[in-house]
Amino acid sequence: MAHPELPVPDGLVLRPFRGVRFAVDDLAAVTSPPYDLIGETGVRELLDAHPNNVVRLILPGTDHHRYAEARQTLHSWLSSGVLVTDEEPAVYVYEQSGPGILQRGLIAEVALAAPEQRTILPHEDVMPGPVADRLALMRTTEANLEPIFLLYGGRDGTATRLVDLIAASRTPLVETETGDGIAHRLWAVTDPDELAAIDTDLRPRQALIADGHHRYATYRALQADHHLTAGPGDGAAVRGRTGGGTGPGSRPHGGAQPWDFGLALLVDSDAYPPDLKAIHRVVPGLPLEEAVNRAKTAWQVHEHPDLAIGLAALREAREPAFLLTAGGSAHLITDPDRRRVQRAMPAGRSARWQALNTSVLAEFLLPRVWGTRDDEQSVRIVHHDPEAAARLARDCGGTAVLMNPLAVDDVLAVAAQGERVPRKSTSFGPKPRTGLVMRLLTPSPQR
Repeated sequence: MAHPELPVPDGLVLRPFRGVRFAVDDLAAVTSPPYDLIGETGVRELLDAHPNNVVRLILPGTDHHRYAEARQTLHSWLSSGVLVTDEEPAVYVYEQSGPGILQRGLIAEVALAAPEQRTILPHEDVMPGPVADRLALMRTTEANLEPIFLLYGGRDGTATRLVDLIAASRTPLVETETGDGIAHRLWAVTDPDELAAIDTDLRPRQALIADGHHRYATYRALQADHHLTAGPGDGAAVRGRTGGGTGPGSRPHGGAQPWDFGLALLVDSDAYPPDLKAIHRVVPGLPLEEAVNRAKTAWQVHEHPDLAIGLAALREAREPAFLLTAGGSAHLITDPDRRRVQRAMPAGRSARWQALNTSVLAEFLLPRVWGTRDDEQSVRIVHHDPEAAARLARDCGGTAVLMNPLAVDDVLAVAAQGERVPRKSTSFGPKPRTGLVMRLLTPSPQR
């Protein structure tokens, strides 16, 4: 298939859009975590919480009609008034707060950029399965149902000061508290001068994809599809001020279309440092005893009587280190054979990349020690929760591989030099709540 010439944004471009929001009394009951953090049990709980929970859109089922079902549901909710579209395009200030948590940022359309443009930096590889799934959903619904999560270094810039001023002094458009104790507030920024100030501050900056690599790859694939269908002439640069109307804050000229943008939350990591958590693995069908015995050929193994003691030892261990368990006892593996690890590493990778615990896991421990690969077919993923990983390992007759989170500085350094960490290496938070504001790529059905 030919590859069309795609628009090239002249910087980090945010654009206002007409947000789609729920018009229900219990807003918390219709929202959800991001789609990839919801297991089967979570889907059932969300469906039970409210008949209009957004999970019906983002995870609409398992049969081949599921994407059409999501489109039908979306249009039904728009037509009935369960969902409403804001009258005026806006950039939305979004705040999450709770015990030990405060994060503020901007939700808007972000102009899509190729990695080589060094404007929006990926730091993690993607797998074809999730991209194909999200692409089918976006094509069919013609909507961005949940934002990706971007970080940038704001250094007390104009955009950050404005975000904080709005959060401190204005009445929110939306306010709710979810079951995890996190309060969510949303404000709409529509003033042309404020939009222009945000644009001027952000345009020369660079952003890192903290969460949503598969969705960003989907945005780019959908963009390419549309430009391929449209043919030549739609590949001009995305320029001009951000906006969705006319005059100051207007739509960028040069042929930019809705699919040249994607829904994103942009957070200043200087003002609001992210929380980086680990993503654990479970290897089904690899009994713990066998996993430990094989590990002894290349690692130092330290047995601990229970998971809590093992996790405490893991936190203090020198990297790379992993904790193996299936419930009950836990086995900390440390100090691998350095020469064997080095031989397992792919050529051309930086020393910093090679030292990441997820690199050692993906290139040495899984394939060379256990004879498996860190892919969707061979390995199960568990976000954050070591106890849940241990239970899953016990239930599937396998081994949970628990690890410490990567350091934020390591992730930023690897991304800055054009490398990507292995898949499912990072889980940045707090993640935006799905369902607070969505984006349509085509006009909404009239009520």
